[in-house]
Amino acid sequence: MWLEKLSLINFKNYGEATLALSASVNAFTGNNGAGKTNLLDAIHYLSLCKSYFNPIDSQQIKSGTAFFMVQGTFNKDDKEEVISCAVKRNQKKQFRRNKKEYARLADHIGLFPSVMISPYDVNIIMEGSEERRRFIDNVLSQTDTQYLDELILYNKHLANRNALLKTIAETGRYDPSLLEILNSQLVSSGERIFAKRCRFMETFIPIFNRHYAYLTEGAESAVLSYDSPLLNANFEELLVQHAARDRALERTSTGIHKDDLLFTVNELPLRKFGSQGQQKSFTIALRLAQYSFLHEKKGYKPMLLLDDIFDKLDDKRIGMLMHMVSNDDFGQLFITDTNAARLKEIFARIGVAIKLFDVINGNVTHEQS
Repeated sequence: MWLEKLSLINFKNYGEATLALSASVNAFTGNNGAGKTNLLDAIHYLSLCKSYFNPIDSQQIKSGTAFFMVQGTFNKDDKEEVISCAVKRNQKKQFRRNKKEYARLADHIGLFPSVMISPYDVNIIMEGSEERRRFIDNVLSQTDTQYLDELILYNKHLANRNALLKTIAETGRYDPSLLEILNSQLVSSGERIFAKRCRFMETFIPIFNRHYAYLTEGAESAVLSYDSPLLNANFEELLVQHAARDRALERTSTGIHKDDLLFTVNELPLRKFGSQGQQKSFTIALRLAQYSFLHEKKGYKPMLLLDDIFDKLDDKRIGMLMHMVSNDDFGQLFITDTNAARLKEIFARIGVAIKLFDVINGNVTHEQS
């Protein structure tokens, strides 16, 4: 699977652009703020129906215009597939495959998988547990459509239970039987998600370990582990134990919505004690493991989007990374950098041809490498 052509209309800082792409390595070069990252985000839209950086669709529309459209022509099993996303101000997003609109966006997730590596990935380390759960959910949603449906259902049950807790606090009327029903619904859905997350982590952790060891040449000891309230207790019993606390807080204080990932390097918490280089290597290894997991489960290679990844990596580690992502284990690659000469030199050194695009203020031209 690979993206043959990308077309943009009124997307972010682009008025109109059409790119004929390489099945191998595509590099977007130009100054900061020129629009390089926006091209990667357009590809992310075609893959996951949303921006990687901003959840509000209307904010992707070019200033002074009424809509945007992103369209891509994919080659999948030697068959062309046209995917388009259109957003008009104050209207519902339209997402189509071969001109047929999806009834549910969830039905598209996982068909054209991609992995983005970005400086924003440091949020997985530095922000709260919601970012790390989002990471797990993103990977599993692209490989298991039932998981995404189950997650939607769990969040619905969670919202219902929280609404009841708030009503109890406001009215003082407590109906134990109603809370028991909502507990049962939450437990049923939550236990299925927990089981899927456990199976995922059993497979994912060894893949992560392999990539981290490669990037650091085994010089550092990194540990990725899964933390959940359900690892040590039955979910239904946890809800009973936390009932008084939940009523006081007016929200559900335990469950799989509290799951987390724990990161350590050399036996120290990465968030507090990791250097910027260690944090960068850790997040890149996470994303490469995500790529390998998707490849294994889907049976074909996702697109790999590398945004400004050279910052905080030394030349040796950059060379190792580029060599890795250019070999047969990886498919179509998109990369941004401010330095075209650096990209040419790196890929010439490892003997890989690249297709270079110059980006200047939302205008893209192809440069012969």
